[in-house]
Amino acid sequence: MAYRFFLAGIIQGSKLGIETFDQRYRDRLRSILNDAFPGCLPICPVEDHPDSVLYPDTEAKKTFFANIEKAKLCDALIVYLPEASMGSSIEMWEAHHRGIPVFTITPLASNWVVRILSDRVFPGMDEFESFARSGEMERALRKAAL
Repeated sequence: MAYRFFLAGIIQGSKLGIETFDQRYRDRLRSILNDAFPGCLPICPVEDHPDSVLYPDTEAKKTFFANIEKAKLCDALIVYLPEASMGSSIEMWEAHHRGIPVFTITPLASNWVVRILSDRVFPGMDEFESFARSGEMERALRKAAL
């Protein structure tokens, strides 16, 4: 099966203005997923809209809601949160309500949104990578699909 993974995660976080968080974490997530699930489809909102922080409000609104719809159609949400992200929390909420597994990589394990909406929480990329490669993630995806 070709799994669809939505790569949620911090873009602006709490930064002021149009400054963004370093997005290279998305490359590592994509690599982990492609290695563990050959043929999978990682869906990355930053890749689809690299300049979205510069969009005027009408385009930003259209893009935001389109990304939420994409997240709702995935087999799992992979969330990277080194700090809080309002957009990611909404994606997590929508996925959770649809029974889509939410796998969150964050040091914010005590945060209510993280605790309540995540199926699994990982303190770092290495732990998530082990989960993906071990077959445990595959089992969780199959269980969720039942």
